[in-house]
Amino acid sequence: MSKIIAFSTICLALLFSAAAGERHPNVIIIFTDDQGYGDVGVFGAKGYETPNLDRMAAEGRKFTQWYASQPVCSASRTGLLSGCYSNRVGINGALGPGSRIGIDPEETLLPELFKSKGYATAMFGKWHLGDHEKFLPTNHGFDEYFGIPYSNDMWPQHPTAKHFPPLPLIEGTERLRSADEHDQKMMTTWLTARAVDFINRNRSNPFFLYVPHPQPHVPLFVSDRFAGSTDNGIYGDVIAEIDWSVGEILNAVSTNGLDENTLVVFTSDNGPWLSYGTHAGSSGPLREGKGTAWEGGVREPCIMRWPGKIPAGTVCDAPAMNIDLLPTIAGLIDAELPERKIDGKDIWPILSGENGAKNPHDSYWFYYKQNELHAVLADGWKLVLPHSYRTLADEEGGDGGLPVKYSNDKVTSIELYHLDKDITEANNMAKDHPEKIAELMKHVEAARAELGDRLTKNEGSARRDPGRLTEAEGETLDLLNWPNGKPIR
Repeated sequence: MSKIIAFSTICLALLFSAAAGERHPNVIIIFTDDQGYGDVGVFGAKGYETPNLDRMAAEGRKFTQWYASQPVCSASRTGLLSGCYSNRVGINGALGPGSRIGIDPEETLLPELFKSKGYATAMFGKWHLGDHEKFLPTNHGFDEYFGIPYSNDMWPQHPTAKHFPPLPLIEGTERLRSADEHDQKMMTTWLTARAVDFINRNRSNPFFLYVPHPQPHVPLFVSDRFAGSTDNGIYGDVIAEIDWSVGEILNAVSTNGLDENTLVVFTSDNGPWLSYGTHAGSSGPLREGKGTAWEGGVREPCIMRWPGKIPAGTVCDAPAMNIDLLPTIAGLIDAELPERKIDGKDIWPILSGENGAKNPHDSYWFYYKQNELHAVLADGWKLVLPHSYRTLADEEGGDGGLPVKYSNDKVTSIELYHLDKDITEANNMAKDHPEKIAELMKHVEAARAELGDRLTKNEGSARRDPGRLTEAEGETLDLLNWPNGKPIR
């Protein structure tokens, strides 16, 4: 009898082991706001430490050439969640309160792919794909949502623009209250607690967790626990608290025995807002910052961890972009790709450190503003097209949460940089490599033909419209507490 029981026990163990092996992986994406390339310990941060992110890199893979699809809030988040260049789906710049556009319901977003495979899905943090109810996260694949609908500076206490309504704090589609100063101080703590609770509640079934922190976007807020904890002022304190949050999430994964079945991704939406000086991050060795297609605006810190699947303690120098996460994850969970065309490609061989893995893209395209093509990247070369951009022109940024004004500069003729040898974009090699320019111009023309380019008056053949409010929907916008008592039009 004892042999029969022992044999049965072994069979059950093998059965459960097989079932666990067949379970689709959990996925956690931690997405910060305006965090610079040089704002993580393993990327060269100064004045503060990030022990949890550094541990994540030691247990996973650091990506030194990871790109945002655009160097600004709404556009970058659209790229991450849709797998598309944001101008393909009609989202540019940063949507404001009462926006009459948002992500189109016909677009298939990352959480909807997870829902098609039976996942529990949750988002805690900043959305920024439209603040009307029809655009909110729970109408686009998320079971749970708690956070703010747009950037945390879009409120009456903005240092230079006082016309915003109070910042709403939303759960599901219900506006709980306006986020006052105390609320923002506790925001990172609240989002972390929600994230840990979600992991604990879903330890037995596959889940997708998206944590887009509103910080370190200005205005900076940090809980009393971390205030004064670093040698780099409030900005360092904010990063220290975000690092703590990452540690809490990783600990929840480990405590629930989910390490070997959970992919964790950490990255940022765009580079630092340099005009805020002491309240802004660092681009490290990169040129410029947020709001530009120079490397400091679009190249982001990125770390991924998945024990047993992503090699520990490794570094990947191959280029990749946030639009690639959707198709890559779709492959990992056996989900069908969206019916509408996307721009991202499956880059799992690169993420997993496969020998000889190459990026499947012919090129990456860098747009900004209202559909302006500013640069293309291919084979380690970056071609920068004529355009105007903002710069501090070697001036110091602001202090105490107040920005200084940018200057305007122009790229007047095509410039060429070999990023593998010149990460700082300091050595324009256009005169020496006309054949390379001719080669890269083919990618420029392909981009213009498909997505257009306002600078050359190309419309593009494959751009789609964003979601839009009807007249009736516009009349029912919930914009209570507008400072002057008038609704947004």
